[in-house]
Amino acid sequence: MSAALDEQLERAAGALRRASRAMAFTGAGISVASGIPDFRSPGGLWSRYDPDEVATLQALRTNPRGVWEFLLEAKDVFGKAEPNPAHKALAKLSECGLLDEIVTQNIDGLHQAAGSPGVIEYHGGLRRFRCMSCAREHPPEEAAGLTLETIPWRCSCGGVVRPDIVFFGEGIPPDAARAADEAVAAADFCLVVGASGEVQPAGLIPSRIKAKGGVVVEVNLGPTSYDRVSDIRLDAPAQEVLPRLAELAC
Repeated sequence: MSAALDEQLERAAGALRRASRAMAFTGAGISVASGIPDFRSPGGLWSRYDPDEVATLQALRTNPRGVWEFLLEAKDVFGKAEPNPAHKALAKLSECGLLDEIVTQNIDGLHQAAGSPGVIEYHGGLRRFRCMSCAREHPPEEAAGLTLETIPWRCSCGGVVRPDIVFFGEGIPPDAARAADEAVAAADFCLVVGASGEVQPAGLIPSRIKAKGGVVVEVNLGPTSYDRVSDIRLDAPAQEVLPRLAELAC
């Protein structure tokens, strides 16, 4: 690492240690090193699927097979992924008492797999499923055997089973929104990792903490909408700098 980056890491570690309550806000960038490409990046799922046709509530109702074709591919990608050093570093920060919550836009469950407590899945997760008709919950194990021949997944009542994730056009789950609001209200430090700020309303979370006098530390590659919000910016891969940050801070 460069001397300039080392200096920024020291500053970030000091700010984290001084915080009375710290939270992390994560996006797709933290999971790229786990083998999950950003949906919007070249080679991502949106390069092969039209979100309007496979990722909206209307699509679930009118084209459930098409939606499930997309979900099978997404499930396969996520199923092979494991937490990378960035996820593990956040878990270490929680373990040593410096990180209180993680609000994530990701649906991959890798923060929990890394051992992080207090994970708020703002956009839901791919580990829970429910029927659109009768609302019966289905365990994720039932999804393991799904194939192109057996989709769309249907409940015993005949309704289509869907993952408990937020599709385009749907509102944020009330419990997740409430928990995130409580985390933001309590925090005076926000560690932004792999989030560009393009997806709303989640993307406003770091700015809300900054607006009330909190410190924002950003870990991202390249420019983002947080450039004018961040107090400290670590322009480097999360899987490289977060373990170093945890080592310095804990």
